[in-house]
Amino acid sequence: MSKYYYVVAGLPELTLEDSKLSYTVADFKTEFYPSLSEEDKKLVDLFFLQFDNANVLKLLKDKDAVVDLRGNYSGEELAEYISLLKDGGELSDRVFPSYLSAFIFEYFNTPAENDFFYEDRLAALYYAYAMKCKNKFVSSWFGFNLIINNVLVAFTARKYKMDIASLIVGDTEICEALRTSGARDFGLSGEVECLEQLVKISETEELVEREKKIDQLRWNWMEEMTFFDYFTGERLFVFLLQLEMIERWIILDKEKGSQLFRSIIAELKDEVQIPAEFR
Repeated sequence: MSKYYYVVAGLPELTLEDSKLSYTVADFKTEFYPSLSEEDKKLVDLFFLQFDNANVLKLLKDKDAVVDLRGNYSGEELAEYISLLKDGGELSDRVFPSYLSAFIFEYFNTPAENDFFYEDRLAALYYAYAMKCKNKFVSSWFGFNLIINNVLVAFTARKYKMDIASLIVGDTEICEALRTSGARDFGLSGEVECLEQLVKISETEELVEREKKIDQLRWNWMEEMTFFDYFTGERLFVFLLQLEMIERWIILDKEKGSQLFRSIIAELKDEVQIPAEFR
């Protein structure tokens, strides 16, 4: 793993409470990404793939959609790959991530009744792909987020008397417990270290406050896990994660949060059953 003394030393200090930024994710991609080692570029690419995921979903709905330039692939490249895969072509994992190829193939060959299904399926494939990363920290980060998202979804679904199993993303042992357990804690008290914190977060009614607590949990986890890796590629990965969090919070206000909460609940209530093979 390469060391980045000058890069890290020159990066601004970040806190979750920052309301202004003099530096952005896009700036990092332009200024520092080219100087990373090939090994560390692969780690950072996993971060940027979240934007490619969103771009693929946009382009599948509208081939003329404007894409987020923070992704690893341009709109033209994605359109070309989508067209190729739609026609039955194949792409090497070195050219295009295998999970995205699999998702696009399924999109054109497995009908679904709503967009919620596609978003969940792509998320499941993305997490499974990223958790196979050989870097222990990065793999653990994606696993940690999968747990957070699924546990909170499970508690919310139980509260509103929705079908829990169809809303859980992934196929880990914890995912299976969330789908099948009728226990108050889903049988996870000894399995999920932050379960008590997640229970308290799930009881928070105000969405913006709830999201802030989730991000604070993530932030603390990142800081703890990379405390002794300050000048490494992992630290740059954390910097990007934290930077993206702050960027998101700067544009989020309480009114938008309340609207988002109402829309999430409406979508969950309208949720259709997802075929078992895609859970």
